[in-house]
Amino acid sequence: MKPTRNSPNTLPVLVFGAHPDDIEFGFGGIVAAETRAKRQVHFVVCSSGESGTNGTPKQRVAEAKKSAGLLGATIEFIKLAADAHLQVCVAHTIRLAEILRRIRPDVVAAPSPVENQHPDHACLGKLVRDAARLARYGGLPELRGQPPHTIKQLFFYAVTPEAEPANITPLLIDVSAPEIVAAWTAAMKAHASQMLTRNYVDFQLTRARLFGARAGVEYAIAIFPNEPLVFDSLANVRRGARQF
Repeated sequence: MKPTRNSPNTLPVLVFGAHPDDIEFGFGGIVAAETRAKRQVHFVVCSSGESGTNGTPKQRVAEAKKSAGLLGATIEFIKLAADAHLQVCVAHTIRLAEILRRIRPDVVAAPSPVENQHPDHACLGKLVRDAARLARYGGLPELRGQPPHTIKQLFFYAVTPEAEPANITPLLIDVSAPEIVAAWTAAMKAHASQMLTRNYVDFQLTRARLFGARAGVEYAIAIFPNEPLVFDSLANVRRGARQF
């Protein structure tokens, strides 16, 4: 099911992934936390993993659908170009801007645009960042059929440590609740075809434990804001990771 326009009180989280497993490995714990807080989360996956070493496109799409269901998210697949063929171009940017106008989220997440990772991840991060701007422009002729939409914040997630932006202080999201860890773990395990290459479940949980240790919790996931966060009061700012 594809969500359509939402009221301001029920704006969804929209998460982009280049491949069928990216969101779950890099952002899945946060998805589990959001859906358990009764917030709608929608995935947009931009390939079927056609160039991957393990798993057929049909198998990988099925795994992604199962995984999204375990996390309580909805999912759709689009074709920008085949796996390993994504490029930053106007046509792809406008396609993603159309999705932003259709879903009308307040928060968007995408892979980081850091270069030292799968090139599709970096390309998609740049495309989503540019699309968030184009979605605001009322005069864009290709999008005149939908009203402009401005998101509140774009966050980048990193599937690997190398993809973590070195120039952005991360926001650490506590995902320690046992039911969140269980849902996230099950969602990652649903991508069984990818476990033939590496134990990605243990890899991601280990990363989350390290971020959790930094924050004084059991598990945490780092995300990286594209823009400075704005608060209307110091009362809304929780503690930092440093244990003074």
